[in-house]
Amino acid sequence: MTTKPTTADLDLIMRIIPHRYPFLLIDKVIDIDAPNSAIGIKNVTMNEPHFQGHFPGKPIMPGVTIVEAMAQTAAIVVGVEMDLADKDLLIYFMAIEKAKFRRMVVPGDVLELHVNTLRKGGKIWKFNGVAKVEGQMAAEADFTAMLDLKQG
Repeated sequence: MTTKPTTADLDLIMRIIPHRYPFLLIDKVIDIDAPNSAIGIKNVTMNEPHFQGHFPGKPIMPGVTIVEAMAQTAAIVVGVEMDLADKDLLIYFMAIEKAKFRRMVVPGDVLELHVNTLRKGGKIWKFNGVAKVEGQMAAEADFTAMLDLKQG
């Protein structure tokens, strides 16, 4: 029996999810307790393309990209639980609920993406995510996703 990883570096992340620059929004995942929870880490830098227009002179990470980063972290939980590295996994949003934004996320921040599984198994999973910077809540949301494991 193989032990499930409790961390995911960039290499493992890219073996599980198909996202790539500029839409790969997590740098590593720590404290993976598959299928229950994990913490994604995003080092926010000025080099990211959304800061050119959101907003010139006052760069703020868009809320939708924070939610997407939470979802990518959740996808790693699923990928580790189901041993999906190198398996062509796609995961699609089905719902985003109770989204709240409490603090701006700006270049220089280290965004912690705490995700907890609310419903697991099969093709449909539901999660709660809380994004934090220096212990302060930046955003939270519940989201539901559908797995699509390409065959062939």
